[in-house]
Order: sequence, then C-alpha cells, then structure tokens
Amino acid sequence: FSIPPLSVVGLSEEQAIEQANGDILVYTSTFNPMKNSISGRQEKTLMKLIVSAETDKVIGASMCGPDAAEIMQGIAIALKCGATKAQFDSTVGIHPSSAEEFVTMRSVTRRIAAAGKPKTNL
Repeated sequence: FSIPPLSVVGLSEEQAIEQANGDILVYTSTFNPMKNSISGRQEKTLMKLIVSAETDKVIGASMCGPDAAEIMQGIAIALKCGATKAQFDSTVGIHPSSAEEFVTMRSVTRRIAAAGKPKTNL
C-alpha cells in the first residue's frame, strides 16, 4: 500500500530495456483527474504504457494516482491476453474516468533502441 496508490503490471521500463529483443515505445500521460476539477484539488495522476515496437504488444503498464489498483486490474487482464497498442487505441474510453487515458495515449513519449539508448527521431 502507498499514498498515492501505485500499481505496475507486466514489465517496468527498465525491465523492458534489459529484456528487449527490439525497440521499446514508451507512452506517458500526466493529468489532474476530472473528479478533482470541481473541488480544485491538485492530485496528479501519472500513467505509462510500455510497448514492443516490433510486435505492437503492450508489455507493461504503470499508474500512480487515485484508483490505480482498481484500474490496473483491467489492464493486467489485457496484458495477460496479449493486447496490442492498436487494440488499446481502438477501445472506446469510459467517460468520465481516469481509466480512459490508457486508451487515448496516441503520441510516443520516447523510443528506446534495443541497445538501451533513446532514439531522437520518432
């Protein structure tokens, strides 16, 4: 247990780099959950998806913020089933929810070469 809640499923970014057979794509998002908009509460949420560039398979995900454990349970099932980033992208997000962020991350934050060095050209 932690405050704020933190959940990780699959490989971390570091583990993915160590075990990679090819490049790794990292998608991240940081935002203030909509449920905090009315109250003005500043409680950020961070989400990350780790994707194999070669197979498009989502190989890891992490979340730090409210409801992380509840949201990540569903993500864990998707990873266990071998979901791809394209399948995440084609999923309609449940609105309003923080979970919808996992299916709306479209821009690669960084691409890490198999050797573990970031590539500058996305």
